[in-house]
Order: sequence, then C-alpha cells, then structure tokens
Amino acid sequence: MARRRIAITGIGLVTPLGIGTDVTWAKVRAGESGIGAITRFDASEFTTRIAGEVRDFDGTQWGMQKRELRQMDVFIHYGLAAAKMAMEQSGLGEDRPDPERIGVYVGAGMGGLSGIENTWETLRAKGPRHGISPFFTPSVIINLAPGQISIRYDCRGPNMSMVSACSTGAHSIGEAARVIERGDADVMIAGGTESTVTPLGIGGFCSARALSQRNDEPTKASRPFTQSRDGFVLSEGAALVVLEALDRAVARGATVIAEVVGYAANADAHHITMPAPGGEGAQRCMTLALRDAGLAPEAIGYINAHATSTAADTIETAAIRSVFGSHAYDGLAVSSTKSMHGHLLGAAGSLEAALCAMALHEGVLPPTINLDDPDPECDLDYVPHTARQVQVEHAMSNSFGFGGTNAAIVLKRYG
Repeated sequence: MARRRIAITGIGLVTPLGIGTDVTWAKVRAGESGIGAITRFDASEFTTRIAGEVRDFDGTQWGMQKRELRQMDVFIHYGLAAAKMAMEQSGLGEDRPDPERIGVYVGAGMGGLSGIENTWETLRAKGPRHGISPFFTPSVIINLAPGQISIRYDCRGPNMSMVSACSTGAHSIGEAARVIERGDADVMIAGGTESTVTPLGIGGFCSARALSQRNDEPTKASRPFTQSRDGFVLSEGAALVVLEALDRAVARGATVIAEVVGYAANADAHHITMPAPGGEGAQRCMTLALRDAGLAPEAIGYINAHATSTAADTIETAAIRSVFGSHAYDGLAVSSTKSMHGHLLGAAGSLEAALCAMALHEGVLPPTINLDDPDPECDLDYVPHTARQVQVEHAMSNSFGFGGTNAAIVLKRYG
C-alpha cells in the first residue's frame, strides 16, 4: 500500500511576537525579538525577570465566551485561538470530512500552572468548600486542550495529548502525520500550547539555573550559539497546524503550505536534563528522520535548530556536523528562531516546524539574531542577524527535551 502524502494546509500561531500567523512570521522575517520584562506578576525577587509573554490576548476575539474563559486555563485559551486560525486558513468549511475522520493531537509540556497556583491561593484563603472551582480539574489537565478543540470543531477521530517536555509540539505533529499515513484519519489538528510564565514556572527554572539573567537587555537575552549565552528565555504561546491527506487537499483546491515527508522520535537514555555526549541521540534522530523521508543529508537546505541559548547548543552543532558531514559547511543553513521568540517549551517544536513550513512556502530562511560573538565551537552557517531570501526544497526541525526525548521533522516544499 502506497504511503499517503501529508500536507500542511493551515497554521495558527499565538506567540510573544504577536497574535496571528502573519504577524509572527513578519516579525521573524524582520529579525525582531518578542522578549521583554515580565508583567504577569511581580518578578522583582526572581533572578530572572524577563520572558516571552503573549501580550494583548483577548479570548473573546477568538470565539470564546467570558464564562468559558473562566473555566479554562490560559494554555487552553491559546490553543483554541491557534486552532481557529489554522482551521480558517485551511479552508475546511463545507469541505470537511466526516467528523470521525478528523482528529486532534495537541500537547503541552506543563499544562495549567496558573490555574494550579491560583486555586492553591484561593484554597488557602477560603478553605476546601469554597476555594476550589468544580472546573479546576478540567481547566488544568493537558488533554483538555485537544478536548476543547475537538468539542468546538466536532472532531471525533483520534484525540490525545503528547507530553514530552520541549519535544511535545514536534511529537504531536509527527504522530498526527502517522495517523493520516495509516488511514485512521484524513485531517488532524496538531501541535503544542503552553503558558508557564508564572511564579512557579519562572521560579523552577531559576532554581535550576537554566534561565538567562540578562534582565537589562531582554531583547538580547536569547542568543543561541554565542560565547556569552547564559540560559534560555521562558516563553509562552501556541502553534497548531492542520495536517491533511495531500490528495484530499489538492482535490478541494486547498493551498498547500508544505508537506510533512519525514519524522523520527527516539531517546538519549542518558540524563534527566543534559543531552548525550556528542549529541548521540540527536544524531540518531536526525538520521532516522532522513531515512523516513527517503532523503540523503545533502537534500536538506535548512534546519531550524532546537538551540536554546544554553551549553547544549554546541552539542547540537556537533550532532549536525556528524550527520551532515561536509554538507554542514557547504549549502546547509541552520538557525534558531528561539533567538526571537524564546523557548515555548511544549509549543516550541510545533512553532519551529510551522516556521520551517513558512520558510519553504515563501523562500525565506529565518535568521538567528543576537549572534554578536559566535562560540568557536558553533561554526556553522546560522543565518546571522538577517533573514535570507533563498528557496530550498527540504527543511528539518529539531526538538529535544528533558528526559532525553528527541524529535525531528522533515518538510518538503510543495509545487
């Protein structure tokens, strides 16, 4: 049986760069940063006081009633808004398949932290009889993001959440593509959503000494591949895509943004936070994704690296050198869009895959900004400072998470 081809026909983005796919993509092309001082709570006593917040978000503008907003955590708000954008762009109106042929795979790395924190405060103040909303549990558990999306769009096919730390969004897209490939659905809404810019979220990563403390220069804090990088910048938002069987998308005249042609997932089995030495797990993951796509390394023209602005940037660079050999220095562009939007944890992988799709569709490679003092061990073409007008045929998006979980997605330009 021939393998079904998978199209991306819709993208929905809620990010620190802006609310909306066009807004976010325009900021990425312009090399703008979405990082700023934390406004969500008083962060004055934290060692890190900057983050990539989603600003000026109003859920009522995305079809949510005020009553509904009170019954859902913020990460679900973002997911519903991104789903609406992606579905509208896909044009799946009258051309929707049977509801049982539409599924939703949307995950999060940490879920409803703000709801947990707020409920704990009201519990302490009012006691158990009056301090806990009956909607508390369904407002914070991760699988209610795809649950709410499925209810809104009558998606009765496969429905679940991947939870794999910073690889969540990528695993969600890759596994959703597998669902369509094997014929269990014709359309899947997939990706990640996250809202962890909270005292617990910031505080936990501060305690782990994982975050940048460049508080006086927030727009320069996320600086992958540099000698002066001092940690990642915690961000929030959602990135969802509509995946569709290519033959179906073409038959109904949909715009195909890109194709998903390869995917792999594996584990380092090494450490709870640090990658395996030399990026051994990342090497295997990229190699497996290339094999799944049926491509030689030389076919890849661009990689959106996981690169978070931590010590692990050199490990990923070494892994890329190992997999791509001389091509890593001859024709392969690599960048980290986290330099602009920060690290969205569970939504990072889907955001970066979506930006790869846009790069292929428009023939523009996103830059790595803040690359002022490159680390000598990071010696690849990182598209420094400015986007590059180049049409490539294939792109790869890397995502690596705590627990040694890895994902790589290969996309192809359509047309």
